[in-house]
This record gives sequence, structure tokens and C-alpha cells, in this order.
Amino acid sequence: MALIGVNALYLIPGGVGGTEIYLRELLKGLARFDSANEYFVFTNHETQADLVPKQPNFRWKPQAVHARFRPGRILWEQTVLPFEATRYRLDVLFNPGFTAPIFSPCRQVTVFHDLQHKRHPEYFRWFDLPFWRWLLWTAAHRSHRLIAVSEATRADLLRFYRIPKERVAVIAHGVEPAFSTLTRSHTESYVLCVSTLHPHKNLSRLIRAYGRKNRDYRLILTGLRGFHAQSIERLIDEMALRDSVQITGWVPRQELYSLYERARAFIYPSLFEGFGMPVLEALAAGIPVACSDIPVLREVAGDAALFFDPLDEEGISSALERIMNDASLRDRVAPAGRERAKRFTWERSAERTLNVLLDP
Repeated sequence: MALIGVNALYLIPGGVGGTEIYLRELLKGLARFDSANEYFVFTNHETQADLVPKQPNFRWKPQAVHARFRPGRILWEQTVLPFEATRYRLDVLFNPGFTAPIFSPCRQVTVFHDLQHKRHPEYFRWFDLPFWRWLLWTAAHRSHRLIAVSEATRADLLRFYRIPKERVAVIAHGVEPAFSTLTRSHTESYVLCVSTLHPHKNLSRLIRAYGRKNRDYRLILTGLRGFHAQSIERLIDEMALRDSVQITGWVPRQELYSLYERARAFIYPSLFEGFGMPVLEALAAGIPVACSDIPVLREVAGDAALFFDPLDEEGISSALERIMNDASLRDRVAPAGRERAKRFTWERSAERTLNVLLDP
């Protein structure tokens, strides 16, 4: 039996986007098949016991720190968490949110969801960037093993950090079974985009492409209100699109399922991704998908989506029309998407993650 710590200090429910879904679903996946090893899940003031599976081998270990106060969370992670690892005699500490203690009494496995701070530092606030660079560099070099969520992220780790390739495992995300059970029998006239409102998500270009002509369908943007939210809202107002472009903010999972179930099509114009979980969710739901032609989304969607150049506004406009109205295209990509998504399960992700955690 191994004693496994889970560093969930970074988690702010409803505040960290896809990395929250990643951790919640991965823990559920581990609980479904692993009853032999013992897990200690270290959380913050914002995260409640519902994160921790209700299995006898999963223990909730709340910590007296607020994740919203990032300097305090980082200090706690670097000082108190190693003492907690010693206290519980952990064999390995699993860090699913990029950062890790510099000094740890046990082995560490750290997950890198992307290296955006290296690929696109222009998307970061100037006062955040030095901390991202330092914390992720130390996590990469102090962890015994790293998990990259895609081949594209693994390539970035090898390129920027010169990590020996045998230290990096690629383990893709899964997709919740709920998406594959959506009936989609009564769709509505809107195209859905699930995305944090950050600059690299390319939403301004999507809105301009949508507004190039009068559309007989709405555009719904749902996801965290990120750094780019105010400028996106200004653009919507400038283009007089308030009646046809809706921003929902972060929504509960049941409401998100409903948005996927009723959407006529899905579009994802991102310039950069570490994985692209919303694309996988849309594929699993059987929604006709149009997305950026970038390597990581090719990795996720294969031939089951309509790809477009995310820098070409006219190309995005054309993709909108085709994915909404081209019947032959829609009839091809929707079932192909559901078939493609079957390759991605959280049980498979959890099993492969456990193998890395137990690898001495």
C-alpha cells in the first residue's frame, strides 16, 4: 500500500476553469478502481469535502490557508505542506495544478496542463509572470516525474525545460460520461463556445467574425470571466450585438450540460491550448464542432471536427455558417465526434496516473 498526498491547495471552486474539472474527475476515477492505496487530499478554506471521494481510503485534510490570497497559498505550499507530507509519512505527493514544494520529504509527481507562460508570455500580467516562471521551473526540476496532458504540452516541456524525456508521461484528459448520454433531441438556434474569457481564447476575433453579417442564430459564450472580459463586453456593445451574443459566466455543471444538449453547433477559436477539454466535451455530446487548426486540437478531435485558421476572421465566419447550416458536414462530424470521444475516459486517465505515482 502506498500513501499518496494530493496537493489541492490551488483549487478555487468555480475559479480555476478546466483544472478544477480535471482534479474532481481524476479523483472520482481513482476512487472507482483503487481501494488498495491511501489518499490524503490537502485542501484550502475555499474547497469543501465534496472534492474528496467518499471511500474509506480517501482522507480530507483541510489546511488553514485561503487560495484566493495567492502569496499565502504559495508560502503554505512551500513551507507547511512538506511538513504535512512528513507527518503522514507520504510515499508520493501528487501536484495536479502546475506548482510543487521545492523541498519535499517524498517523491513528487506534478501535472503540467500547458506552458502558456513560455509560449505566450504576452497574455500574462507583468506582475504575475515572474512567479509563473519561477514556480513552474522549480516544479519541473524538483519533481521526480511530470505528467503532460497532451503530446503538445510534452513537447513544450522538453523544449523549454530540457527535461529528460523519460521523466515526462503523456496522460490525456477523460470526459464525463454525462456528455455522451445527452439526448439532443430538441436543439435550439445557437452556437456554443465554452471558454474562459482570456486573450488567448481569441474570442474578440470570433465576435467580429460572427458580427460580419446578420445571423439567424445566437452566439453563447460560457465560462470564467477572465482578464479579457471587459474588452469583450465593450466589443459586443460597439458592434450592437447585445441581443444576439450572450455571456453567461461560469455556470454549474447541470446548467452546462443543458447548454451542450440544446446547442445546434459548437465553436472553439483558441490560439493556444494545453489540451482543449471543451472540444472533447462537445465531441462526446455529439455536437457538430468547428475549432482552431492547432496541433493540440488536432490531437483531441482527429478528423471529427471542422478546422479553421484562428487568425483568419473570414475563415471563422465561414466556419460558423458551415457548422450551423451544412447538413452533410453536420451529419458527418457529429457521430464521428462521439466515436472519437470514446477514446478518452477518466478511468483510463486515473489508471495511467496511478501507474506514474507508484513508479519508484
